Amino acid sequence: MSGDHIHPEPTSFLKKHVFSVDHKVIAKQFLWFGLIWLLVGGVMAMMIRWQLANPGSPVPVIGGLLFPRTGGVIDPASYNMLFTMHGTIMIFLGLTPVLIGAFGNWCIPLMIGARDMIFPLLNMLSFWTVALGGAVGFYSLFVPLGATEAGWTGYPTLSTTVGTQGDGETLWAVAVFLIGASSIMGGINYITTIIRLRAPGMKWSDMPLTVWGLFFTAVLNVLFLPVIGSAMLLLIMDRVFGTSFYVPASIMSGASGGDPILYQHLFWIFGHPEVYILILPAWGIVADLLSFFARKPAFGYKVTVGAMFAVTVLSAVVYGHHMFTTGMYAMLGESFMLLTMIISVPGEILFFNWLHTIWRGSLRLTTSMLFALGVIFVFGLGGLTGLYLATISTDIFLHDTYFVVGHFHLTMAASALFGAFGATYFFFPKMFGRMMSEKLGKLHFWLTIVPLTVVFCTMFISGYGGMPRRYYDHTSADYLVPLQHLNTITTHSAFLLGAAQLIFAWNFIRSRWWGPKASDNPWEVGTLDWQMPTPVPHYNFKEIPVVKTGPHEFSHPKLGDRDWIPQTEELPA
Repeated sequence: MSGDHIHPEPTSFLKKHVFSVDHKVIAKQFLWFGLIWLLVGGVMAMMIRWQLANPGSPVPVIGGLLFPRTGGVIDPASYNMLFTMHGTIMIFLGLTPVLIGAFGNWCIPLMIGARDMIFPLLNMLSFWTVALGGAVGFYSLFVPLGATEAGWTGYPTLSTTVGTQGDGETLWAVAVFLIGASSIMGGINYITTIIRLRAPGMKWSDMPLTVWGLFFTAVLNVLFLPVIGSAMLLLIMDRVFGTSFYVPASIMSGASGGDPILYQHLFWIFGHPEVYILILPAWGIVADLLSFFARKPAFGYKVTVGAMFAVTVLSAVVYGHHMFTTGMYAMLGESFMLLTMIISVPGEILFFNWLHTIWRGSLRLTTSMLFALGVIFVFGLGGLTGLYLATISTDIFLHDTYFVVGHFHLTMAASALFGAFGATYFFFPKMFGRMMSEKLGKLHFWLTIVPLTVVFCTMFISGYGGMPRRYYDHTSADYLVPLQHLNTITTHSAFLLGAAQLIFAWNFIRSRWWGPKASDNPWEVGTLDWQMPTPVPHYNFKEIPVVKTGPHEFSHPKLGDRDWIPQTEELPA
């Protein structure tokens, strides 16, 4: 149950805005941090696409500044660094802080009726730990020989001193370790807060689906981030102390040696749950947004929760489909293939529940709703194309081609990013007390979803045609020259996609300080977070609310002229 003590509001600038233990301030810190890193990772993506469409040509505007030694041209080593750091930044420093750090911190206490996280100091430490990880990763860009070039997965022996010299790879491993430690802190806080601090009357079946998504994400973080942490520690030991956990005996001076495949097992035991770590919060947010703006109860609430639970459990036993080409024992490979097919079933249940929620609803096509609908579209595309990678025979052909790049960008990156955009437009009024521009928001949506679809669906065509990923110059191979026009189409669409994000940046920054002031409940929804004044007081709730209904009581026949009621009000007899 929520405690009754109200902590005094801090008065010093440092305690109020920098080293704050208030979950609302920490949520905003995570949001700004993640958005800044998404900008950095996005710029890297634009440089990657420039090189692929115009191999050997100087990068315009910023090329001379970033690559002075080569006259603005991206050389092979710099290209390897760009796609490695792009993947790492977007996943660990961009989407994770925004979706889990920012909206987890903001939503959980407010939606369950708590005054703060159960461990406020640990909450503060979780942000500054990920900030330290980001600083280490940023510093690695400036060390001799530059940042890591081994790919965001960091496969040995390429990531050991046998394949990569300098300190960049070591600093990358340290940064990933620190970011993982931050997420473990947050996961412990989220789980305990949800279990112990729910408002009186709030049963598990009364929690918004956003909270359910964050709860399952926290469970996966606590269970599987220690695995990637151990993989990073062993890699650091191999690089710094000369151990041989991942270096094969054949290239060691002594008789003993390690196994590079050990790293792949450790990485993907975490790496595939990481897909769901990012997508589960987006699923929860989307399920709520569809209900809020269709003015209907979320269809199959308990079935949706059950499907997310099934995905959480099954995500631990499907990782081997990333390793079909490693010489895996055939029976083990078939088992992973079967389990991967099975995990698509709860995903389909979620998909159809979302469609049922909007079916015959009174749709309010706000920007948040558009991005929620966009998640359905891009996740459907990504999920269907994932079936070809789950099947051994087709995966062997498509493995390490651009088909894989298109699939995981739609499934994980685009779906999670659209969920983050939808949540930003939705929670912005309560977070900052002002409204974002709906006109700019809708322009942002349409200029995002159209080129994004072209970018990643074109990759399916080029990947099916045999175009391998991670190549510096596809025109260097004769058989790839006929596919080069697809690279050009993808790049032009990517530039349009990148330009569209400037609309969001302008809308966000302008609205933060100069947008129209928001009312207490502009969206007319009943969850507890919208039943308090704007801006939210330091203590959240002066009196802990008592929950009497579920989070999606819309268009109930007993409500008469109203189409919603707050969770603190009982349905009429």
